[in-house]
Amino acid sequence: MTDKSKKISSNAGIFQQKRYIFGKYKNRKALTKSYTMEQDVQFKHVTPVQIRFSDVDQYGHMNNSVYFSLYDLAKTSYFREVFGEKEWQDFSVVVANINADFLAPVFFSDKLIIETAVIHLGHKSFTLLQRAINQASGVLKCQCRTVLVGYDIATKEPVDIPLSYKKAICAFEGKTLDELSAPL
Repeated sequence: MTDKSKKISSNAGIFQQKRYIFGKYKNRKALTKSYTMEQDVQFKHVTPVQIRFSDVDQYGHMNNSVYFSLYDLAKTSYFREVFGEKEWQDFSVVVANINADFLAPVFFSDKLIIETAVIHLGHKSFTLLQRAINQASGVLKCQCRTVLVGYDIATKEPVDIPLSYKKAICAFEGKTLDELSAPL
């Protein structure tokens, strides 16, 4: 084992120790239930999601790749609620960056909700914060930050987010454009 791989392995263990009470794997409890990337975010959009049999791997927990499809489902629901059925399809966005923190395992029997909020509005992009939470226990299982960029399909170029869309997001989130445009 190289020095670099020892350091990575050691850091991974430290990360895990800060997040869990050790015991049987199935009975671990997250220590940092309220930990979020942004402490002052109010999540006004909640999407209940169903874990499918195929989402669970050989270890009995939901595979990490599944979270992203659940977050996509919640994004679609968020856009429909904020922009309406027709409007959200008139403006195209692409994912420029996505990051997830996997904080606690999800099992087949868990009832999950995905919370979604826009935490930043730029000229051509906006940032979503999403959280997967066990509905029964309130334990935060995973959180994800996604940067979406306005995109013109015909020219294949980034475009400004229309002011009407920014206003709709601000109205839904209960924040001013100045508040959501402030640097993160």
